[in-house]
Amino acid sequence: MTDFSTLPAVGDAAMPVSGGRFYRPPLPAGYVYRPRLCERLRAGLGGRLLLVSAPAGFGKSSLAIEFCESLGPQWRSLWLGVSARDGDPGRFLERLLEGLRLYHPNLGDDAMALLKMRQRHQPFAFEAWLDDLLDELSGCLSADAPLLLVLDDYHLAQGAVLDRCLQFLLNHLPDGLLLLVTSRQRPDWHLARLRLSRQLLELAEHDLRLTGEETAALISASGARIDEEIIERLIERSEGWIAGLRLWLLAHPDGLSERGCEVPLSGAEELIRDYLLEEVIDKQPAEVQAFLQQTARFERFCPELCDALRDAHDSAAILQHLQRHQVFLVPLDEQGRWFRYHHLFSDLLLARELPASGPSAASLHLRACRWFSSQGMLDEAVDQALRAGHPEVAASLVQSLSEEQLLAEQNVATLLRWKMDLPDSLLASTPRLIVLYGWALALACQLDAAEELAAQLARFLPAADAVTQADLLAQWQALAGVIARGRGDIESAERHCGEALASLPAERSGPRLLCLSSLSNLAIVRGDGWRARALNREALEQAQRFGNPLFEALVHYDRARGLQARGELRRADEELELGLARLSGLPAHRRYAVRGRLLIYQGYLRSLGMQTEEARKRLKAGIDEARACRDVSLVIGYAVLACLEGQQGQYTQAFAQLAEVERLMHVWDVPPVFYLSVITLIKCELWLGQGQLELAAAWLERLGETYSGEQPATPPECHPQLPYYIALWQALLARHEARPEEAERRLRSLIVAATRVGAHMPVLQAQGQLICLLLQDGREEEACGLLEASLRGAMNGALQPLHVVLEQEPEWLREQLLRRPPCPLQQALLARLPALPERPGVCADGLSGRELAVLELIAQGCSNQQISERLYISLHTVKSHARHINDKLGVERRTQAVARAKALGLLR
Repeated sequence: MTDFSTLPAVGDAAMPVSGGRFYRPPLPAGYVYRPRLCERLRAGLGGRLLLVSAPAGFGKSSLAIEFCESLGPQWRSLWLGVSARDGDPGRFLERLLEGLRLYHPNLGDDAMALLKMRQRHQPFAFEAWLDDLLDELSGCLSADAPLLLVLDDYHLAQGAVLDRCLQFLLNHLPDGLLLLVTSRQRPDWHLARLRLSRQLLELAEHDLRLTGEETAALISASGARIDEEIIERLIERSEGWIAGLRLWLLAHPDGLSERGCEVPLSGAEELIRDYLLEEVIDKQPAEVQAFLQQTARFERFCPELCDALRDAHDSAAILQHLQRHQVFLVPLDEQGRWFRYHHLFSDLLLARELPASGPSAASLHLRACRWFSSQGMLDEAVDQALRAGHPEVAASLVQSLSEEQLLAEQNVATLLRWKMDLPDSLLASTPRLIVLYGWALALACQLDAAEELAAQLARFLPAADAVTQADLLAQWQALAGVIARGRGDIESAERHCGEALASLPAERSGPRLLCLSSLSNLAIVRGDGWRARALNREALEQAQRFGNPLFEALVHYDRARGLQARGELRRADEELELGLARLSGLPAHRRYAVRGRLLIYQGYLRSLGMQTEEARKRLKAGIDEARACRDVSLVIGYAVLACLEGQQGQYTQAFAQLAEVERLMHVWDVPPVFYLSVITLIKCELWLGQGQLELAAAWLERLGETYSGEQPATPPECHPQLPYYIALWQALLARHEARPEEAERRLRSLIVAATRVGAHMPVLQAQGQLICLLLQDGREEEACGLLEASLRGAMNGALQPLHVVLEQEPEWLREQLLRRPPCPLQQALLARLPALPERPGVCADGLSGRELAVLELIAQGCSNQQISERLYISLHTVKSHARHINDKLGVERRTQAVARAKALGLLR
């Protein structure tokens, strides 16, 4: 047996596991530089595509490496070694974006989240995804620091869909980015069009053939002693095929001097089979041959993995041996720990039977599965179990996950990706898998699939014992209740959740908390605030007993929603802060759905407090987190962003926000019941702002019929008070259409109905609209009474309902606020009022003495009749003076005249 123990080990066992996914391999020892080809490639730097296309073994990859090393200092390069797994366009684009983010770390956060959320069985708009990414990338690139993107061995992943993606990329390539592709076959792109436009430089097989000088240099660099006659014959018979010549030199390391020997180098396939298998592999020691065949089945390997595969301890020494003898080993990282074989080499190794005395292919993959699992690399472990033909092992790995942790994190993206790789039949093979994936599908809002899977629990009933049977039934009840809430079946949801809570043991904290959350949300729908409070209190006590900060944060989120519904915004914000504080000790790099929800809701509360910039900041941070976790709470985030844009007249941007969230919901296969009504309502608000009354009227009518008709639908989970807001915008539509009586009737009816169930936020919104309506009708006294009620609501932080008054009646509101004692609320509202315009000519001398006298009595609250009696002038003269005062001060009403005069110093 060969002794490898004296050879130095490769890498450091303490190094972290790393794939070296964008590592450009070094040039092989003895490489013969080819400056003539690099010069030709440099001639194409002004175009879009450099294509190096030739059969195996013509030095395509090595030439690409040499070219990258020869570029000037202003050039950057990104090396992407393509494998067969990249045939999935989503995986390829994910790797591409990860590589680009090495140079531009903040590039494509949304794009990356969207890719990670996709499911392979669903259509994906790759071109639209690329279009958005390229727009963002164009702002990062610079002609002064161009980037060369190298796709090495593209043929391994080539396919119709990926070809279309890369064609789109080429068609829209931003300035500062150039593509270099090596492939054994020409990609199915519009190459003729690129060539005509001088955007393509292509090197083919005849360009890559070794010249006589290059062949001689390669032979000389090998150190082999070969007669000149044989060198000439090698040059003649090799036809410039680099791999064939290298293989021949590898098979004859000491050279050859027999003039009459044969040099069989014609025919690539013949050479590969004969030399690579017979002359290279078969000449290796038996231990190395077995090592090669066993490890060739893996896309990447390290010494520790190889030891686990072989049940040995000398893998590092064997890898060192292979490196020293240049046996087609490709390093994947700078540390020299992870490797792969040349694709051609591994293909031929796989074609040979494994040694009968060693483990089978299935056994090797299972050993790899165990090793990856022990390293915490669950993705690779599941993949190896599937390659071994043991999906049950993969399923076992999946069901080892903690159900409570899944429900706490509510990050179902990873679990759904594993689901795509497992047979459908296996998903229903155990109650544990059914429950686990049922929750994942329910949290992802794929209700039909979740319900179908949950129904499979019936196959395991009756259970072996009463305890197991009760547990299965309780888990089904909990899952069915959450699914029913998603569908809007309020009676079934309350029944199932209630029965589940009565049966679930205390240790089933995850399902119990989700049931409590659903019931709390439905209590808000029914207007039962006290029940919602009690359920939230129970949920918080249970979460604290369980000691999971994620569960506690989820309960704080639910409590904040209940407080917001009652108009207690300040307390709601305190609950959100408590929830975020509970998450502060968790890893910062991890993504959590609950953190996304907390941030989004904080942004919503900030918008209600008219803190626009702070609201935007928190909304965007929450949306990023929610997208990464595939959480539908981002519907609220995008909806609030659209409202903020609409309030500033940025309607194009507002509709773009709604289009983006609608697209995401479609990609995620979320049922429209979760989001469509909310998006439609926001669109109606925007249409009203644009004056598109007919469009708003048509959709508000449909919404009203759906949620306020004879058999009203249950509001979606993300907006339990939706019917009241539909009624609010129906009233606003009537006001826009000059039907003030109907608008007032609708607003008053809304105030009564919402007050009855404790829905204070819709009440405050309706009061703000009604104040403006009353002022336009000259009913100032009633408006003042409503303003007092609105200001009491604003004391809790709800300033946004007064936005319409600030916008439409600023002078009247200023006058009313100035009459109140100074306080933080008064100052906050005054600061948001528009500045008093400069009015030239308005001064003490601008009003006559009689007009000043009239104005002083007006300020004292005297009526026109009382002013007439005190100044001994006719009522008609009083009215004329009052009209002149208003004209000179630039106001419309007497109260505004008093406020304006005080601001100008005309009155004390």
